[in-house]
Formats: sequence, structure tokens, C-alpha cells
Amino acid sequence: METILGLDYPTLWYLVVGLLFSGYAILEGFDYGAGAWHLFLRKDLSRRIAINAIGPLWDANQVWLIIGGGALFAGFPVMYATMLSSMYVPFMLFLMLLVLRSSAIKFRSAEKMLWWRKTWDIIYFISNTLIAFLLGVVLANILQGFELHENFSYKGGIFFSFLSPYSVMVGFTTLSVFMTQGAIFLLLKTEGRLHTRLTFLLKRGMVLFLISFAVTSTYTLTFLPGVINKFKENPIFFILPVLAFLAVANVPRLVSKKKYAHALVFSSLTMAFLLMLVAFQLYPVLIPSTVDPKYSVTIYNAASSQKSLGIMLTIVLIGAPLLAGYFLFLYKTFHGKVKLDDTSY
Repeated sequence: METILGLDYPTLWYLVVGLLFSGYAILEGFDYGAGAWHLFLRKDLSRRIAINAIGPLWDANQVWLIIGGGALFAGFPVMYATMLSSMYVPFMLFLMLLVLRSSAIKFRSAEKMLWWRKTWDIIYFISNTLIAFLLGVVLANILQGFELHENFSYKGGIFFSFLSPYSVMVGFTTLSVFMTQGAIFLLLKTEGRLHTRLTFLLKRGMVLFLISFAVTSTYTLTFLPGVINKFKENPIFFILPVLAFLAVANVPRLVSKKKYAHALVFSSLTMAFLLMLVAFQLYPVLIPSTVDPKYSVTIYNAASSQKSLGIMLTIVLIGAPLLAGYFLFLYKTFHGKVKLDDTSY
């Protein structure tokens, strides 16, 4: 099996896919989080400013989802097919909510009628909140595993089997970290009374996140014993939960000092370290089988051919700097406080 820097192609592609979905979680996280606060902003002007804060960025941030999904399909087609068939309902809900969210951003300010704007406000709030929750639910199900049999055939339930106590906890934790991220981002983009209101909301969001994070972490360590065993086998990786804890603790400290840009960095690092923990816990498994470990989907039995992976890794080396340059330009261009004009949503 061919290697680069001591890592085989499936492992490298596992890292590429993980990086893409981490980028999606961090960048779209503050978009979804900002939307989840929408109904807590009381005035129409405040809601317009909040939407326009993410206005130039939200559709660009979704590029990470498109590229990540494409990379998953190209590199691990078996995993792509198995996960979609196992989680058909939440993924269909996710796509439907993405459409509704996009429609709400585009249509909300198209008419001045009060009922029109309130209707799209509710749709926008619900879609952002449920998208964030469903992303956590999907992640929890992957950690718990699916009822996979021979040839990766899924024999579990279809409609509500994806909802379990653990998946609900992870869903709320994901929503709370996105809401924290979103409130911090909005504080960087707003001023005046809206800024004051968001300061109040952020404190509530951080309390919700710290509680849900503590409960979910305790449940994970108690009822998923494989997590502890994995770290005992590789003690050097104990640094990941330590870094995650330090990042979590740093966010309230920086917020109290009104260093919102730094707080946004550390809330992003919190998500990055937590996703690294998930990747470490799973590797080399992509989807665990609850029936028998031999039926699990791994990076080796789910990967494309060595030649295909090699070609795609070359494309990544070319495309990654271009993608990074584009986003640096985008965020530099639209930095600063929101100013509404005739072209605003």
C-alpha cells in the first residue's frame, strides 16, 4: 500500500475528509448559531442586521459541505452509501431545512407585510436550530454505531431509531456550541443596543453549552467504555481532551474581557478539538457495527482504489491553497460592523 510521510492513502483521505467537515462545522456553525438566536432578537431592524451579518458568507461557507460530501463519496463510497441508507430520515430533513433556511434569508425582506416577515422569521429560526441539532444527532449515531450485517447491509429502524438519549444530548450540545459561536460572531458585527442584547444572550448561551457539554462528556465516559480503552492504548492522545477543556474554559474568560475575536478563535478550537477526539476514537473505523465488529465500515474496506486516492490527493494539494486564499479574501473583504443599504437582505 502506497504511503506519504508514513501514512497510507486511506488514512490521508480520512484526514482530508475530517478537515473539510471540521471547516464546515466551524464556519457554518456561527451561521446556524446566529440563526438560532433569531427570535430572541425582538426588533425587525435587529433581525435584519443579524441576517446581513452572515449575508455575504453563509452560501460561501456551504462550499465546505459540498466539497466534504464530494470527498466522502469519492474517497469512501461504501461509507457514503451505508450512512445515507442508515440515516435516510435525518438527512432528508437536513436537506429540506437547508432549502427552507436559504429561502428565509432570501425572501424575508422581499415584502414589508408584518405577517410575511414573522412567518419567515419563524422558518429561519426553526431551520437553523434543527439543522444544528440534527448534525449532532448524526455524529452521535456514528459514534454509537449502526445495526450493520454482512455486506454492510443495514437492518435497523428507519423513522425514529436515530433518536436516542445519547444522540439527543449530543444534538443539544452541538446546538449550544453553535449558538455560542454565533453570538460571539454577531458581537463582532454589531454595535449599540443590539450589541448589548447579544452580550446578555451570549452569557445564557455559554451556560447552556457548559451544562450540556458536562452532561454529554459524563455520559460518553460512563456508557461508551471504548473511549477510555482507546486512550489507554494511546496515552499520548490524552492531550486532545486536555486541549479541548482548556479551549472551552478560555471562551468565558475572553468574553468577560470583551475580547470577542479571540473568543471566536477559541470557540472554533473547541469544535476542532472535539471533532479530533471523535476522529481519534473511531479510527480506522468509519461506521461501527453493533452486531459484530467484522461488519464495521473501515477506511480500508470502504476506500476507493489506491490510484483514485492518489489522484485525488494530488488535486487536494492544488486546490487547498486556492480554497484557503478565497476564504481569506472573502472574510477580509466583509470584516467590520454591518451597515444596511439598498442591497441588504
